Amino acid sequence: MIIDGKKMAEAVYENLKNEIQKQNITPTLAAILVGENSASLRYIKQKQKWADFIGIDFKLIQLKSNLTQIELEKKIDEVNNNTSIDGYIVQLPLPKHINETAIISKINVSKDVDGFHPENVWKVLIGDSTGFVPCTPAGVMYMFENMKTNLSGKLITIVWRSNIVWKPLAALLINAWATVTVCNSKTVHLKKHTSTADIVIMATGQPHLLKVDMVKIGTTVIDVWFTVIDGKIYWDADFDIMEKIWNTITPVPGWVWALTVAMLMKNTLKAAMLK
Repeated sequence: MIIDGKKMAEAVYENLKNEIQKQNITPTLAAILVGENSASLRYIKQKQKWADFIGIDFKLIQLKSNLTQIELEKKIDEVNNNTSIDGYIVQLPLPKHINETAIISKINVSKDVDGFHPENVWKVLIGDSTGFVPCTPAGVMYMFENMKTNLSGKLITIVWRSNIVWKPLAALLINAWATVTVCNSKTVHLKKHTSTADIVIMATGQPHLLKVDMVKIGTTVIDVWFTVIDGKIYWDADFDIMEKIWNTITPVPGWVWALTVAMLMKNTLKAAMLK
């Protein structure tokens, strides 16, 4: 069975739309984009599309790619102090001359709807629900909740590492009483860790890294990333074969990503309600 994240996301949007109408409010979400990265622009257009659908006012703040660290920090200060903006994101990646960590740390934690600020990451780690959960981990967790998956005692292998996605996801899974193994490009004998897992979560950008003989029958495979080669999409998991054998798997792009955007909208409403 394919895990239909798009269908799950549509239900989230409908619920958010109804809640916004019920509360009679218009939350405002802003996106700071540095430069004109085409992929970033596509992501932002998707966010704007769903913000418009559910009744969130969306503002794009596009800045020149050669701006300085100080200029970007000044703009962030302006947005932090703008009471008409409930939540905002700084679209990543930033140009190489910008200190990304410093920028993320400067975001007003109460407006950090991406959930990247260290304080929000810390709250995820300790299980404090008052913070904002990063959107992709939140989307994966919502997927498990929607499927009524009991994570307690499950063996889960995550294949990748990053501060703003996979480390928070590992914490969320641990807080749900799962037993979590996190692998990366330096992991020796990856199959040893995936073959015993009840759930494998992938985001490596390496085509068909997870092959059929690397997982047991019944494993749930959450595939988050893909690679395009000669115009063809390749999943991290060997999807075409696994779909025929295993009963739960997510294809990409779209499925987990759809929930990522939905969770951003959910965080934005939360930010507006907390004002």
